[in-house]
Amino acid sequence: MSEDRADARYAEVTAQILARAPETDIDPRLDRVRTLLDLLGDPQRNFRVIHVTGTNGKTSTARMIDALMRARGLRTGRYTSPHLRTVRERIVVDGEPVSQERFVETFDDIRPYIEMADAMNDAPLSFFEILTVMAYAVFADTPVDVAVVEVGMGGRWDATNVVDGDVAVITPIGIDHTEYLPDTVEGIAEEKAGIIKPDSIAVVAQQPVAAAEVLLRNASEVGARVAREGLEFGVLGREVAVGGQQIAVKGLTGSYDDLFLPMFGAHQASNAAVAVAAVEAFAAAGEDAAGLDPAIVAEALAGVDSPGRLEVVRTSPTVIADAAHNPAGMIATAAAVEEAFGFSRLVGVVAIMADKDVEGILDPLEPLLDEIVVTRNSSPRSLDPESLAAIAVGIFGEDRVHLAPRLDDAIDLAVGRAEAEGEFGGSGVLVTGSVVTAGDAVHLLRGAGE
Repeated sequence: MSEDRADARYAEVTAQILARAPETDIDPRLDRVRTLLDLLGDPQRNFRVIHVTGTNGKTSTARMIDALMRARGLRTGRYTSPHLRTVRERIVVDGEPVSQERFVETFDDIRPYIEMADAMNDAPLSFFEILTVMAYAVFADTPVDVAVVEVGMGGRWDATNVVDGDVAVITPIGIDHTEYLPDTVEGIAEEKAGIIKPDSIAVVAQQPVAAAEVLLRNASEVGARVAREGLEFGVLGREVAVGGQQIAVKGLTGSYDDLFLPMFGAHQASNAAVAVAAVEAFAAAGEDAAGLDPAIVAEALAGVDSPGRLEVVRTSPTVIADAAHNPAGMIATAAAVEEAFGFSRLVGVVAIMADKDVEGILDPLEPLLDEIVVTRNSSPRSLDPESLAAIAVGIFGEDRVHLAPRLDDAIDLAVGRAEAEGEFGGSGVLVTGSVVTAGDAVHLLRGAGE
């Protein structure tokens, strides 16, 4: 097949999958996924799993776990969402997204079974359900030794939750997606606890007390062991370094000092501690309780990245893309920017989904930004700039708020405002408010990536 034909076929398959019910159209049941997997011979039972849920930090933690596993010589699969630039980013084998050719081959292989499953249920499989099954099929066919699987939303009824993970990882829980999930921390924790399976190990990041109580109760009910950040493991120390931070971590079976993490913020140091504990727990579940080689941990973390998470996508002035999309995430982002960059002048470019807590997302940015440019991203769910501007004016004041109808115009305007009034080398632009916003910024400033 010619390269042009292969590209066209990939675009055709992607369009067919995207035409199905989107990720935001939630139907809380697992019947359709189980039907399709049963028709395929249950590929998800052919590899061990570390299952990751939480409100913030899931993707970064999953990437760190993946890197640590590969450094130990294991072949890994990784399934995360959403993607920044290409849907293939969601299905990763040994650190690399599946190729266009393999993506198409996998879809073509399971297409007849998708049609059968659609006919056997009262509604067709959704976009996310099909991608989840495709990931499990790829991982079984490779085959991988371990899959690091990120929950799409919630946990108990998420399409990924047809696996029984050796380790369940719960990153920090906050209130988000309340149109689909409960509107209390306890209720959200109850949903996310659904990935903790009998006889597994639950690795739990620091949580609000109410969430922690729910997680511990659920773990006890299914007979899972629990490792808690701040008790059984945690960050022992951290300091800012060029390009990231130096951290020391106490794990479940060892301590790891003088680790360089090329990512910014206390939240990423915490994610690293959770990832180390998860890999230690996985090793122990496989009857390898000797702990991890500190040199391997150092090598893995030094090479990890998390695109769209305080990612520097341009210099002179510095332009940072960040995927924070809820109040807790934006608090962490604002603290990390202030700690790591020390801008004399910072202009924000913000586009937020209409169904989000817009004021809660904007509030942490008010002390950080000198000015803010509001705009829209490429999603149809993006709040229109005029409505976003009206909310921003109430927080920042009219003089600090600017409006641009398109993200590219907004970035250009922000760069101009930063350069015009900032000190040489001390000005910057922060593009944030949504994973889509961050992905669009990376696309505009670095290329399509397809």
